[in-house]
Amino acid sequence: MPTPLTPAEREALASSPWELEDETITRIFQFGDFAEAMGFVVRVGIAAEAMDHHPDIDIRWNKVTLALSTHSVGALTELDMELASRVDGFAG
Repeated sequence: MPTPLTPAEREALASSPWELEDETITRIFQFGDFAEAMGFVVRVGIAAEAMDHHPDIDIRWNKVTLALSTHSVGALTELDMELASRVDGFAG
């Protein structure tokens, strides 16, 4: 079972592009159009499935909002940090 992030790991998230609120990190990604947004979502979905760790996803035409939290633990864990890092790579 994943373990909750340490205070230092949580602090590192605070200086990232992800917004930290309680036990969730959120980020909004903006793209040129719907097709680009959907391509991004597909890449996120493949990575999430490979990790067996699935974000909450909200798609609005050219904007995608992702929210990450490890629901089984009720806290942010290394799984959230790893998926956030992978997703950041997809966004460029």
